[in-house]
Amino acid sequence: MPVVRVSFTFLLAAMAAPAFAQGDAPDDRFAVTGSAAILSDYRLRGVSQTDKQMAVQGGVTLAHDSGIYAGAWGSNLSGWGTFGGANMEFDLIGGYRRTLGANGSIDVGATWYMYPGGADESDYAEPYAKLSGTRGPISLLAGIAYAPPQQALGRWYKTGASAGAGMYDDPGDKEDNLYLWGDGTLKLAGTPFIVKAHVGRSEGNPGLGPNATSAAPTGTYWDWSLGVDAGWKNLTFTLSYVDTDIGRREAALLQPSFSRDQDGTGSIADPTLVASLTANF
Repeated sequence: MPVVRVSFTFLLAAMAAPAFAQGDAPDDRFAVTGSAAILSDYRLRGVSQTDKQMAVQGGVTLAHDSGIYAGAWGSNLSGWGTFGGANMEFDLIGGYRRTLGANGSIDVGATWYMYPGGADESDYAEPYAKLSGTRGPISLLAGIAYAPPQQALGRWYKTGASAGAGMYDDPGDKEDNLYLWGDGTLKLAGTPFIVKAHVGRSEGNPGLGPNATSAAPTGTYWDWSLGVDAGWKNLTFTLSYVDTDIGRREAALLQPSFSRDQDGTGSIADPTLVASLTANF
């Protein structure tokens, strides 16, 4: 993954530069955080982006005490939809976070999803807003992400068979996408464990976009997960059950693209257990 390492190194240096002025003395108005993780599968809103294979991911964020932040995140990809020939996802993120009272916060920003080395039509922007709060051992978050009409979200292929044959049914189509989600966590007192739950709803185009990809492949569907975190120092081990309500009949309309190895069997939205190990710094 040399491209990922170079991109993160360059970005970190560029973002951190303003925080080291006046004799290279750190500016305490800025904070740089990051993470690196290895996962058994990369699931984006319940759908595998790595053909049900392992993923290596990493990210870095620079935040100012005013609440403004900027960051980058990346992961390897494989399998269904070639993302225009790209084998990685690279996201640029920027936003503003503000505390509300003693235990709440609001976060607004945007993510630019990019697929280096792939077709430009696969890249898209998605603004978001999140509201969160904590009371005792319980934390709750509600979020909304809306991506305005873009080619990456369009229905270029009306069936998986057309995508498999490389035949565009409606090239250049632009559609939008809406994602609503809620997260909850519960810290188990006296233990290193945190129980967490997630539910999300996608509403977008019911088909495949350029390069046989889609943010909401069946148009409207639910995804959910239930898991547990175990922390030790700066390491976190996570085990989660991930599933969607995308049925076999709906997945069949997207085959062969919506299957492991694009062989037309199974579905990359099948339920699974995802294990991950994350190091935070």
